[in-house]
Amino acid sequence: MSSSSSTSRIISAEPLPENEARWTKLMKITYKDPDGQTRTWESAERRTRPKGSDIDGVGIIAILEKSTGPEIILQKQYRPPTDKVSIEVPAGLVDAGETAEEAAVRELREETGYVGNVTESSPIMFNGQHSHSLFLHPGFCNTNTRMVHVTIDMSLPENQDPEPQLEDNEFIEVFHVPLATMWDECKKLEAEGYAIDARVGTLAEGLEIAKRFKVV
Repeated sequence: MSSSSSTSRIISAEPLPENEARWTKLMKITYKDPDGQTRTWESAERRTRPKGSDIDGVGIIAILEKSTGPEIILQKQYRPPTDKVSIEVPAGLVDAGETAEEAAVRELREETGYVGNVTESSPIMFNGQHSHSLFLHPGFCNTNTRMVHVTIDMSLPENQDPEPQLEDNEFIEVFHVPLATMWDECKKLEAEGYAIDARVGTLAEGLEIAKRFKVV
């Protein structure tokens, strides 16, 4: 792994007091099941969803169209909850008044330096420009996201030597892999000790299923 990932580590872990929680809150939900029995459920909620928005954030499927075949942009980023470096797609929270598409283009440029476009004519688009609202872990939290599909024109000058615009607390390594070998790349990275983000793993597995059953 890289030097940035090898130097990241957990120093301590302890319960978080409610008055110190900036990003999340714990909830106790009381509900009735299909038999009419009253039950309770523990869950977590984000504090950051903008007013009037129906999503928390976006994931970005950014494709580099190369002569050798399409490649997807991925990232390596240390995640304290797992104490591992995670293999992820570019992603981020939606700002107030921002659409999913606007957030995706902004986050892509900030995290990777690439300038991309959401184009309705792309054959990989769903619902015009983005996926349905996806709940990442519905048994645990209400966090949701949309996957926005972005293409990158490699002929543009700004995409020749892209420079990320990272915040001080962001340590992100950008790389890309061929879509055709994404499953094998994920297996190799997992064997090397990386954590595979569910969105990356699901996409890679979907590509393999499509190949196996010849559905595309």
